[in-house]
Amino acid sequence: MNEYTKEELEEALRAINSTIMKCEKVLPKLKQGTSQHTLLIRRIKAFHIATSLIKKALGDK
Repeated sequence: MNEYTKEELEEALRAINSTIMKCEKVLPKLKQGTSQHTLLIRRIKAFHIATSLIKKALGDK
């Protein structure tokens, strides 16, 4: 697995958190049940998982 510096992980975390906020802002504008709505929900969940993994990696260092 690739090794990343603490700074790289922290920057990735900031970028992902920013993207999550933008996605959550758009979500109410999409009609429930549409493919765009479902995709955005899944994308937000994936970003939350990525955030958790990055935080775990930062804790291990």
